[in-house]
Amino acid sequence: MPEQPAGMPRRRTVLASAAVTAAGVPLIGSAGHASAASGEGRRERVTGQAPDRELRKLLGEIDADRIEATVRRLAAFGTRHTLSVQDDPERGIGAARDWILAEMKKYAAVSGGRMTAELQSYIQEPASRIPVATKITNVVATLRGSVTPDRVYVVAGHYDSRVTDVMDATSDAPGADDDASGVALVMELARVMAKRRPAATIVFTAVAGEEQGLYGSRYAATQFKAAGVDVQGMFTNDIIGSSRADDGTRDPYTVRLFTEGVPTSETPAQANTRRSVGGENDSSTRQLARFVSDVGDNDATGMNVRVVYRRDRYLRGGDHIPFLEQGYPAARFTEPAEDFAHQHQDVRVEDGKQYGDLPEFCDFDYIARVTRVNGAVLWTLAQAPGTPREARIVTSNLTNDTELKWELGTEPDLAGYEVVWRETTESEWTHVIKVGLTATHTVDLSKDNVFFGVRAVNRDGKRSPVAFPMPGN
Repeated sequence: MPEQPAGMPRRRTVLASAAVTAAGVPLIGSAGHASAASGEGRRERVTGQAPDRELRKLLGEIDADRIEATVRRLAAFGTRHTLSVQDDPERGIGAARDWILAEMKKYAAVSGGRMTAELQSYIQEPASRIPVATKITNVVATLRGSVTPDRVYVVAGHYDSRVTDVMDATSDAPGADDDASGVALVMELARVMAKRRPAATIVFTAVAGEEQGLYGSRYAATQFKAAGVDVQGMFTNDIIGSSRADDGTRDPYTVRLFTEGVPTSETPAQANTRRSVGGENDSSTRQLARFVSDVGDNDATGMNVRVVYRRDRYLRGGDHIPFLEQGYPAARFTEPAEDFAHQHQDVRVEDGKQYGDLPEFCDFDYIARVTRVNGAVLWTLAQAPGTPREARIVTSNLTNDTELKWELGTEPDLAGYEVVWRETTESEWTHVIKVGLTATHTVDLSKDNVFFGVRAVNRDGKRSPVAFPMPGN
């Protein structure tokens, strides 16, 4: 290597900022600052993907009035407690289940046969918060992909509700924010997307049994796993109905995304590898979260996605957890700050203050914006190539460069791959290198000093989530 000028860092040991090149290939960019969506000074993401005309049109069809009507209709069933009556046509979880299914079937009817809507039921034997054998039923609408239908993405909300006493199955439990808001989001996305042709399959599901212990989602996740379904991303939307906190402050343009680092399903061998390479912030779920920010945080959604590096809030848990238990990438959307007077509460007035999870405390324009975030993410995931498989860093020899390998994808519109990297102290990818349609690439940077990733690109320029490489050959 020619002698470098004094003060010029060598690529293999120290990284220059935007001036660095790798293997003679110019970098696409490095982190800077720009405004996006409604925020000033927001950090520009070099891996960001701007919404195209097709996506903007889809997001423009999301209707806050329809969302409001859905939330109010679900609240009008009185209670949707998992242990409530299932054969009353007007009240209880059975009535809500049948109404959701009927609506999903209406959406499926205009899909040209691409969407199906059905019930997914099982009998839960007595267990925690389930005193007697109880039928638990999820409502599932599946929009089959037209190119890679075996690749699946799931979006969920739970339609059961509760009051202060989690075992009270008879009192009014309107559950407007928790979680008619999430179910309304799922149903609105099903309605808007039913008329379209995603490349991969999208599953829209309203699950039951969440308040009693994540029963419906656990059944769904285990069914996917038992069938060998390739779920490459799952999102639950739970308590996304209001931008108002308990102190009255509002943050109407932010949604939280809870994402675990160390995988719930991690084996002892995987834990040893993670500790050796420092992958605590690079689980498949964290890569999914970065993708959400890449495509869902922009002017088309009007939202800021606040990624929270936790599996869930303190003392709480959501329907993404059973999917994490099965090894699927999964995350939870939740409003920016909760008002606990309007969730898990008996409907009452106390000292002049109204308690209870009533529709009057929901912000339906806010729910519509969160729906657009989910829509942007799901549609881009479904239209982009799948996440690269078997990504690895070759470690058979001690070298100061980095050889990366991965499996070549089978998508018919696959155009190539990009290698991304960042300093180990950075949380976001800061540099991107185009490497073409290949299954291997060597970068003239030391694997000991930075983190690498690989993502796929199709002919339309849509990019997959990043795959974090593990040591291998």
